[in-house]
Amino acid sequence: METEGCAVSEHGSDFYDNNANFEKYMERRQWQENANDTLEKPVMLELIGNVTGKSILDLGCGDARFGAELLGSEHRASDYTGIEGSDNMFRAAVENVKGQNAQIEQAFMEDWTYPLNQYDLVISRLAIHYVEDADLLFHNVHNTLKENGRFIFSVEHPVITSTLQPSGMRTNWIVDQYFVEGYREQKWLGGSVKKMHRSIESYYMALQKAGFQVEHLRESNPQRQYFVNEETYLRRQRIPLFLFLSASK
Repeated sequence: METEGCAVSEHGSDFYDNNANFEKYMERRQWQENANDTLEKPVMLELIGNVTGKSILDLGCGDARFGAELLGSEHRASDYTGIEGSDNMFRAAVENVKGQNAQIEQAFMEDWTYPLNQYDLVISRLAIHYVEDADLLFHNVHNTLKENGRFIFSVEHPVITSTLQPSGMRTNWIVDQYFVEGYREQKWLGGSVKKMHRSIESYYMALQKAGFQVEHLRESNPQRQYFVNEETYLRRQRIPLFLFLSASK
């Protein structure tokens, strides 16, 4: 994403290399009831389950705070590798996992060289909807997982990527051209970004084509215990913001 009046970014991570956008995003993540923490993270943790002793690859890891958490005393993963395209996010990630058994590599997930049979778990949080070729990505993920390894990811829900997103808080969602897949421009944090719209069926079929067995599909149904404000909780019941898929090799 870029600021108003600038070109739309080619990679989702490009947005964060605009320092003003990066600061605005990081400030937003501190909101008490931001959607990442109230809707997305609880489902990811539930799907991931026990990671004790597991080797984890995180695609589009952002600032890697999630990686630091998975390596911490509560979860005790054995090691963590984060892949991040944004320079600003990369630097933040390196700082956040300092002193832990982790490495952060600056690369786009589409371009990174995936080692064979390396990881027990591959995760990605709200990043794959920026990738054009899901078939190739899922093939690479399948190859980099150990036998019985798992792939768990979240994306912006196709109900959202299939609608136009005006500035400000939404009051209506009009799904259109749902089965016409491709990049669509959306407004976000005062800028514009291109996100790849795919149907739920396409995500599911791409996983099967890559050789995965799909285990779980979730849609960010809000859970009351994560909300302080009743109004926010009720508003989040109107539309699914995120789609989650869990698959095994």
